[in-house]
Amino acid sequence: MRLDRIQIEDYDPNWPRLFEQQVRIVTPTLADCLLMPIEHIGSTSVPGLPAKPIIDMLGVVDSYDAVAAALSGLADVNWLLAPEPGDETARKYSLCYPSIELRTHHLHIVESTWGWQDLLVYRDYLRTHPDAVAAYAGLKRRLAAANDQDRPRYRAAKAPFIQETLVAARQWHAAGANPTDQ
Repeated sequence: MRLDRIQIEDYDPNWPRLFEQQVRIVTPTLADCLLMPIEHIGSTSVPGLPAKPIIDMLGVVDSYDAVAAALSGLADVNWLLAPEPGDETARKYSLCYPSIELRTHHLHIVESTWGWQDLLVYRDYLRTHPDAVAAYAGLKRRLAAANDQDRPRYRAAKAPFIQETLVAARQWHAAGANPTDQ
């Protein structure tokens, strides 16, 4: 098993394609319980933003009970239950592909009441605000360079920036902005 270091890479224009490949694989198994199409979230969903090379995906369901029946089908296509370190209680279903040690994708399945809309507002805000992307990129690189072996600490250190930016993103969204606004 390899050491799971935090490795920040320059944006890879292949990330959207890699997201779409896995959406085509997991959607048939989850189709009966998804409330909307699976979304590409996280840093790999923001063009130009450096990121850990792990594609984050969001699936929204009415109930976690409906997902339980799909878990064996997901395992058949190499998707495994794998909560993020320090995040075991935040999501009932957090899966990775193709293995925990060598994951390239992370699927977060949340109930519709979980507050998932903020993930999309935050993503869309970053997609249209290059200054925020530059600030976030610098922070991520500094934090990873300071300690590339402690994911919970890395995530906690990013939290103030994310919260501050999310406030701005919510205001932007409430003012009627959409992802194509510049």
